[in-house]
This record gives sequence, C-alpha cells and structure tokens, in this order.
Amino acid sequence: MNMMNRNVTYSTVGDYQLPNLTLNQPQKPLGRYGRMRRMYLMENRPVLYNSMLLTGKLHPHLLEVEQAAENQKQQMMTELLKQNPAPDKAKNQLMWVQHMNSLKAQVEEVILMELIYN
Repeated sequence: MNMMNRNVTYSTVGDYQLPNLTLNQPQKPLGRYGRMRRMYLMENRPVLYNSMLLTGKLHPHLLEVEQAAENQKQQMMTELLKQNPAPDKAKNQLMWVQHMNSLKAQVEEVILMELIYN
C-alpha cells in the first residue's frame, strides 16, 4: 500500500497521542431544512450519516436538500395561491393570516415527506 507522507501533529490526551484531524467543510451555515435532514440521518440512518460525514459528502448533501426544499416551497406556495387566492389582507387581516398559514402547513408537509424524511 502506497502511503503519502503527511505532516500529522498529535495532541496528548491522558496517556494517548491523538492525531489532530479536521474535515474541510465549507462554512456556509445550514438552514432549517438542512438541519432537519441532518437530524433525520443521524437518528434514523446512522450508517449513511457517518459514511457521508467521513467522505466529506454530508455538508454538500445538506446544502442541496436545503436549496431544493426552499425552491419547492416557493413554487408550491405560488401554485397554491393561484388555486386558492388569499382573502384581501387590508380588509380581513386575520383571515389572510389563517389562509396563508394553512397553505404553508400544506407545503411544509409535502417538503418533509419528499425531501427530509426520504
């Protein structure tokens, strides 16, 4: 087996010498859907989660899920508003808020089932 020569530093922890290792991950923070997907993978698919984490594929996957969820959310809200127009916000603000929250809940349920818990 051909090993590359690397300069690895070590830290002493108790009686052990542990290598100082870091994963190079982009520092772009995850949004709500990316964090939800990460929790789902950690709790329900630990082998896949650890594999993706160790190969550096986890963070890009989570960012991709985040972007897909946001895009789907915008598209579905637009479609639902075309099919079910909201009441006039100026005349009846409470009905408008209730209507928009109802549409948002429908969209959220689809996103969770199709992208997060899939």
